[in-house]
Amino acid sequence: MKLAKLKAPNTYLLIFSIIVITAILTYVIPSGIYNRAELDGREIVIAGSYHKVDSNPQGIWAILKAPIRGFTDKSAALIVGFVLIVGGVFAILEKTKAIDAAIKAVAKAHSRSKTIEMLYIPIFMTIFSIGGGSFGMGEEVIPFILIFVPLTLALGYDSIVGVAIPFVGAGAGFAGAFLNPFTIGIAQQIADLPLFSGIGYRLICWAICTAIAIAFVMLYAFKIKKNPEKSITFEMDEEKRSNLHIGDIENFSGISRRHKLALWTFAAGMIGMIYGVLKFQWYIEEICAVFFLTGILVGIFGRLSIKDFTDAFVSGAKDMVSTALIIVLARGILIIAEDGRIIDTMLFSLANKVDHLHPIVSSQAMFVIHSIINFFVPSGSAKAALTMPIMIPLADLVGVTRQTAVLAFQFGDGFSNMLVPTSGITMGVLTLSGISWERWAKWLIPLEIIFLLVGFLLLIPPFIIGWS
Repeated sequence: MKLAKLKAPNTYLLIFSIIVITAILTYVIPSGIYNRAELDGREIVIAGSYHKVDSNPQGIWAILKAPIRGFTDKSAALIVGFVLIVGGVFAILEKTKAIDAAIKAVAKAHSRSKTIEMLYIPIFMTIFSIGGGSFGMGEEVIPFILIFVPLTLALGYDSIVGVAIPFVGAGAGFAGAFLNPFTIGIAQQIADLPLFSGIGYRLICWAICTAIAIAFVMLYAFKIKKNPEKSITFEMDEEKRSNLHIGDIENFSGISRRHKLALWTFAAGMIGMIYGVLKFQWYIEEICAVFFLTGILVGIFGRLSIKDFTDAFVSGAKDMVSTALIIVLARGILIIAEDGRIIDTMLFSLANKVDHLHPIVSSQAMFVIHSIINFFVPSGSAKAALTMPIMIPLADLVGVTRQTAVLAFQFGDGFSNMLVPTSGITMGVLTLSGISWERWAKWLIPLEIIFLLVGFLLLIPPFIIGWS
């Protein structure tokens, strides 16, 4: 599949418009900050320390500088580098024709077995959900988009389903996480709770969220399989299918030894990446190193010449430039909000509206507050350091248990992550797949509404049972 054709031009205008709107908000919302302190090497806010400061409105000059500052921001730069390397490595794998062979094999098995057809979506979504719920699978989803979009198209579904299997699967698991060290771990540490305590109820939440996500995707997938023209990406998908070049599936004789070596090498790289994240808390730099090594070995086992190897890597990285631009533009929104000093003011204002509500409603309001703050601070660990020092004392005051406050945080952080256009991962995934944010939002909003209602309901039992 030619990634150079997978672009979403409307998304650039959307993100830049949000940068402009955020800059305008710095003229409207008063500037204010919380004092910060260090906890185990992480900067957190100090509850009760909010105070107003001199306003710092962001004008035209700040708006124009936002994109380049997005490039120089460390978090965005790491994701951009990761995306470029992933693009290069996948182009190498694609050059070996191993992906085409794997797609043919799966498509042939899928067409011959009703069981495989029925289990394809739930099995893979459950696997990704386990990744989201256990080690906080986020950036790691990006490379799988390049596998599941063409594979899912070959099976008769559309690009939406191809993105949803890894991305919504991991997102549902992330929101209902039971072991995620980047959300639950940090939030429970700030709340002075035993690490990963309350796992029983969280497993129930994870199972419910995962089941809802699978059911939603499967209902849509079967509708598209029956009538492809109902897909909101139909015309784009027809063009993608013409570029798959998988040939006659029924007469496919099997995966060759060379292709098997390339595929097993890539699979070993993915397993090594997951092991490193779980065992050694690897982050993007280490993951990129594993990907680069994987690409080298795939090229060797795939018997590529040095020229084919380097040309493929450069071409694949080049195809990721549009994705990189979206990521840095999205980061520019946060930079404008931080420089305008309006994020703490919004948190202070929202938190003050909770202290007079019933405990159940208070926990649900916390869920909504985290969802709103998530627009400006998509990072789960950064948001925990920002919001939990405020929410924990507030929870004690209104009769919400600290475990419940942590659950409200992970719901607010996780569900909206799949939708907010300020998330570099979300926009990277969509740009990589060729789906505009507008089309994705149109498809996802019904699921987001379901998750919102389910989140409200799942926050009721903790009050009844006194979950602590």
